[in-house]
Amino acid sequence: MQSHRFLRPIWPSLTIRVCPPSALASPSLRSVPRIRPFSQTHFRNWQRPPRETRNYNLDPHYRLSQAKPLITSDRLRKVVRSPSLHTVIVISILGAVAFYFSHIQTVPVSGRRRFNCFSDETVEAASEAQVKRIVYEVERAGGRFLDDWDPRMAMVKRVMRRLIPVSGMEDAKWEITVIDDPHTANAFVLPGGKVFVFSGLIPIAKNEHGLATVLGHEIAHNLAGHVAERMSGQIGTNILLYSLIFLTGGLAILGTQFIGGAALDLLFSRPMGRMQESEADYIGLMMMAEACYDPREALGFWQRMERAQQGEPPEWMSTHPSNFNRIQKIGEWMPKAFEKRQESDCQGTSAFADLFRKAMLTGVRIE
Repeated sequence: MQSHRFLRPIWPSLTIRVCPPSALASPSLRSVPRIRPFSQTHFRNWQRPPRETRNYNLDPHYRLSQAKPLITSDRLRKVVRSPSLHTVIVISILGAVAFYFSHIQTVPVSGRRRFNCFSDETVEAASEAQVKRIVYEVERAGGRFLDDWDPRMAMVKRVMRRLIPVSGMEDAKWEITVIDDPHTANAFVLPGGKVFVFSGLIPIAKNEHGLATVLGHEIAHNLAGHVAERMSGQIGTNILLYSLIFLTGGLAILGTQFIGGAALDLLFSRPMGRMQESEADYIGLMMMAEACYDPREALGFWQRMERAQQGEPPEWMSTHPSNFNRIQKIGEWMPKAFEKRQESDCQGTSAFADLFRKAMLTGVRIE
């Protein structure tokens, strides 16, 4: 019996303790780090290597692909239907109409109504840059200017000394330049009294009377304010062209600029240029007669110019009247020119120029 006592199982004497859940959640147990087998790396201290990221906000190609169109059909409808836009359009049109009619002038010798919004000071300031450009282009091309001792320069100065007193612009800072170019027959006077004559014109002019025909014509452009008129006309042309571009949605920019520009030039600019040339012919003829030059020499000069300019374009394609029509008109004005010469005392009085300026201010036509 005693031997059986030693054979009792021993597990009834073992005490099994079960830890409550609260004990497992104690801070002391949570702080024990878990260790992976075969490694001494802690889970909490292990960091994943940084991944290469791309900032799409700084990528211009991505931003361009995600960009929304600035102009959409819905936005255009809202803008067109906006009452504020209608108000702005009405005010702009009324302002433009008022500005236009407040700058209307009447050309005394022809009675033509024109728009001119530029003052003489503004035009003269713009011509300063043009003078520098002309001098630069002549020097770059290897050309030269005649000296004062040259007979051709002396001839031009003699004519100008008689024309300036009758021009009504005695206070201008006159500068006379003769460009040595025997192949070019041209002359022009820029606002402010800047005279340019190409030496190729002098053989066609033949004498001082013929040269006075050309220089009187060019001075007349300044007296009549034709340069300012052309500058003012460009404003209306540009407004019309850009309006057409806006109405076509910008889809026909090139076509509008080239085709529309050519059409406006043919319909408005060239006819206006021919009228200006005719006015300058009349004013220049009266001034040269008042300076005691023979107005009949004007007919001879334009006849020689017609022979020198063979193959000129049709008049409707040119900014100048045809030489035939020009000669015919000058013939019609010849009695008036002789009358003006007989009234002149040949002392260089600017009676016609002063009369022209007064008529321009009052809007009265003179005969």
